Amino acid sequence: MASRKTDREIPKVKINRENLRKSLRLFRYMSKSNKWLFALGTLFLAISAGASILFPKLLGNMMDGVFVYQNGGVSTAPSTERIQEIARYFIVLFAVQALFSFLRISLYVRVTEDMTKGLRTDLFKSVVSQNMHFFGENRTGEILSRFSADIAQIQDTFTTNLAFFIRQILIMIAGIVLIFTSSPDLALYMVSTIPVVVVIALFFGKFIRKISKEVQDITAQNNVIVEETTSGILNVKAFTNEGFETERYTQNAEYLKRESIKRGYWRGAFSSFIIICLFGAIIWLIYLGLGMVQAGTMPIGELFNFMLLTAFVGTSMGGMAEQFVQIQKTLGAIDRVIDIIDSPKETNQTDAKSTIDQPIVFKQVSFSYPSRPESPVLKGINMELLPGKSTALVGASGSGKSTLTALLYQFYQPQEGEILLGNTPIHQLDLHAYRNQMALVPQEVILFGGSIYDNIRYGKPDASDEEIRLAAKDAFALDFIEAFQDGFNTLVGDRGMKLSGGQKQRIAIARAILRDPKLLILDEATSALDSESEFYVQQALQKLMKNRTSLVIAHRLSTIKNADQIWVMQQGQISEHGTHGELLNHADGIYKQMVERQLDPSEFFKS
Repeated sequence: MASRKTDREIPKVKINRENLRKSLRLFRYMSKSNKWLFALGTLFLAISAGASILFPKLLGNMMDGVFVYQNGGVSTAPSTERIQEIARYFIVLFAVQALFSFLRISLYVRVTEDMTKGLRTDLFKSVVSQNMHFFGENRTGEILSRFSADIAQIQDTFTTNLAFFIRQILIMIAGIVLIFTSSPDLALYMVSTIPVVVVIALFFGKFIRKISKEVQDITAQNNVIVEETTSGILNVKAFTNEGFETERYTQNAEYLKRESIKRGYWRGAFSSFIIICLFGAIIWLIYLGLGMVQAGTMPIGELFNFMLLTAFVGTSMGGMAEQFVQIQKTLGAIDRVIDIIDSPKETNQTDAKSTIDQPIVFKQVSFSYPSRPESPVLKGINMELLPGKSTALVGASGSGKSTLTALLYQFYQPQEGEILLGNTPIHQLDLHAYRNQMALVPQEVILFGGSIYDNIRYGKPDASDEEIRLAAKDAFALDFIEAFQDGFNTLVGDRGMKLSGGQKQRIAIARAILRDPKLLILDEATSALDSESEFYVQQALQKLMKNRTSLVIAHRLSTIKNADQIWVMQQGQISEHGTHGELLNHADGIYKQMVERQLDPSEFFKS
């Protein structure tokens, strides 16, 4: 079974011209003043790095202050004044480093937060402007990951990783220069040993990380088995497969054990390599340096300075590898964010605006979803919505009813045919102005996590309190809203989970009433309700639909018997249409068969 990768995993990308060009676009989100602040922060970073590299030199000088050299030998007569002088230098050095480190961090954080605010805003604007195909191709978790993991990676790089990477480079270059300046002979020995060992250690460490990643994937497979078994425990027990699942988990656990042991062996070998090679090389350099001290060719403080600088250079080389990986991940994050920002938007802003008070005509409309182009959902649909009249769509699940509403909203465009408002194709109209005249009451109402007041007001953000109250009253929602302790300020919970199905439907209807749309679309608005809730919702819907162009989609025929016209869909095509009475006169009509099979005609015709 393949392991599942999380949406938070950010791919590493190669550092090439194209990726660098994309990353440089981030500087467009910096104002001119912020660009200067970023440059100033980088200067402070260089000063801080320079102060760090002076630390070994001062420490070496302090060591020399303890010893007085006579005739090539060493005595232990201390130079107190020299030690005190160097101590004062240390105080200044630490103060400079602390000050400029604080200033660098403060400037980088300010610039980065300003930059990522603009980046987040553009990303959000781009996401909400995408067409429905985009949301079909990208899971919600993946989209959220762009806002969380990718933006966080960019933030961390600009505030920390990039600064550390530049700092490591500066320390490495300055350290190597000072090493060769202080002791060329010992530096040659160091270059012939330490860098070679460090490079080998880096490749060895990369191999260890690869093995560790494989073990993590196997662990993830283990967790998948646990997740699938516990979430589907009803099926496990119903089919008495407890033993099967236990055996499946045991086999994977055995594989995990073997791979973990193998990883442990390699980690032990890596530790042994570090102890023998790296520390051995350092001890060898110290041995050579002490020989030079005894020979009088190198002061003890200079040897101390040399070894600390060597440690600084080695640490910088080792640290650069991790920072380089983080920069590669950041380029991957930037690539994913910029791709969304640059992707085409659905907004069609034109001067062509028209009021939905004309017939809406479907003319030979055929459509297949982009993810399933080989499976047509609509096949040559010819249909008309009359202004101020109610139109009902009936048909089995999968016949294409909801797809028609998606095309009507221009969530998708038909592959063949066109939809006309009067004589104008709707795709030529200003999309925002067009949709602004529509309202949808769906089967599954998903409310926002705020208050009832906010959810109703979503239909008209500038509505007054009185308008919102009146909309709730017309939707037969006012009684249950006022029965809550907090009234309109009652929080509905995540996706409206604190309200019943009927209450959520009436909130959605109140939202639609407040919008006062020219075109109302009801998509299975009562199919999931109990009889009492359906009674109130039906009353609200009848009031909302009065003298308004309406499209009603329903499985329950009782919800559409009073429609001005009824269109029956079957396998993506219109099979028949007419009024309720006209369709019942078709002896072998599909609609008549649906009515007869659903309920007693005497009950169905009852007013």
